[in-house]
Amino acid sequence: MATVESLATGQRSLGDTRIGYPLWPPLTSGCPETSSTEIAYPVDVDYDYDRMPAGRLTADRFPALLPPLAAEGLGEGGTPLVELEAGVYIKDESRNPTWSHKDRLNRCTVSAAVGVGAPGVVVASSGNHGASAAAYAARNGLPCVVITGPAPAPQVTAFLRAYGAVVLPVPWERRWPVMRRIAERGGLHPVSSTTVTHTGHPFGPEGYKTIAYEIHLEIGTPTAVFLPTGYGELLYGVWKGFTELERLGLADRVPRMIACEPAAAAPLVEALRRGVPAARVDVGPTAAYSIVSQVSGYRGVLAVRSSGGLAVAVDDEQLRTAQAELARSGLWVELSGAAGLAGLRGMAPLDGPVVCVSTSSGFKDPIGSPAPLPAASGEWSDVSRMLKAAGIEA
Repeated sequence: MATVESLATGQRSLGDTRIGYPLWPPLTSGCPETSSTEIAYPVDVDYDYDRMPAGRLTADRFPALLPPLAAEGLGEGGTPLVELEAGVYIKDESRNPTWSHKDRLNRCTVSAAVGVGAPGVVVASSGNHGASAAAYAARNGLPCVVITGPAPAPQVTAFLRAYGAVVLPVPWERRWPVMRRIAERGGLHPVSSTTVTHTGHPFGPEGYKTIAYEIHLEIGTPTAVFLPTGYGELLYGVWKGFTELERLGLADRVPRMIACEPAAAAPLVEALRRGVPAARVDVGPTAAYSIVSQVSGYRGVLAVRSSGGLAVAVDDEQLRTAQAELARSGLWVELSGAAGLAGLRGMAPLDGPVVCVSTSSGFKDPIGSPAPLPAASGEWSDVSRMLKAAGIEA
């Protein structure tokens, strides 16, 4: 895939789209002209769409609408679209190399690090993003520093260290200042947000566009896409992918983007309610640690408003119910990854096909001490009794 020429031409401000910048270096601190101490506006990658060959946007052409892929990949993308019931599809991103959607993003962000000749990458993450960044850094021979919260789950630490990452647990409020200092003093390329409201890496959401391309190749344009939402990068990337399909004449519309946030902290819901580019909220207790966020960013507002969508808040009970429903259908997802289905189940039925993006594997959830399994003697009478207790006659 990486042999296809990228049609990327530069970066443009989402705060004022008339303001443009060269493609290199990636502006990892957002737009310097429109941002302030209260709000940071992201920059977006622009392309020479007129040079895109006519015809269907098949997988071998995806890299033309991605930033230059200088980093070696791990076989990310191409995840299955599973029909849960008539007209309801699950895009199962747990099938990516590190079991989450973040692999699509980090193929692009680590490519930026390789492209600028950075000596390594640094990321602030509670789990999925850090593991993915560490894997892609390892694949490309780069050191990776992952700044976590003060008590990362043991399985997260093991996952990160398996890729050779340096894991730095710090107090939650110190994660971003520490990351910025490491980037400034050590030259490591930041692959997560460094700004007061979320901007993130300009190349990162571009990787998520391929989710839209893949959905369109299989079922065309759905009525709506329901997405687990933290900072809104996934939301924005999928929205942008569909807008490109429409721009290229391959789709006649863009689906509604439905952002599904934890009720414990729903800054995008608040930003849309107040009519502001981004919002900051208090964070309550939730098990959806992968997507809970105190602050939102302008990308989410843009995607929801432009698509005629909305942002909804789902509580942990709704998330667990959706997670259990997916498991009964053979899909074991992280609690945060069930937010899309939880959002759908909390709304009135929609006409036409809808897609819920499931972002990551159930292996990513913290696992406590499960109740011990009852031991069987191996005698048939004992085995038969245990099967009957489970509703199985044998």
